[in-house]
Amino acid sequence: MDFSTTLAQIKTLSLEERIRLVQAIWDGIGAESEQLELTEAQKQQLARRQADHAANPDAIISWQEVKAQALARSDLISS
Repeated sequence: MDFSTTLAQIKTLSLEERIRLVQAIWDGIGAESEQLELTEAQKQQLARRQADHAANPDAIISWQEVKAQALARSDLISS
């Protein structure tokens, strides 16, 4: 497979088709992710984050809050 040719073909797709393609690729990666091993650096970062959460369980931002903040910022950018 020639990556450049494939990328050029993907660019001809509509936005909706590209989004569907990305979702399909992401779903495939998710199905195979159990086969991936974390690097030592990733394991250490995960351990730090877990320890931080255990020490500060209330210091979280819900997905709804994150999404609302992101949408608010995108509205500012597009204005």
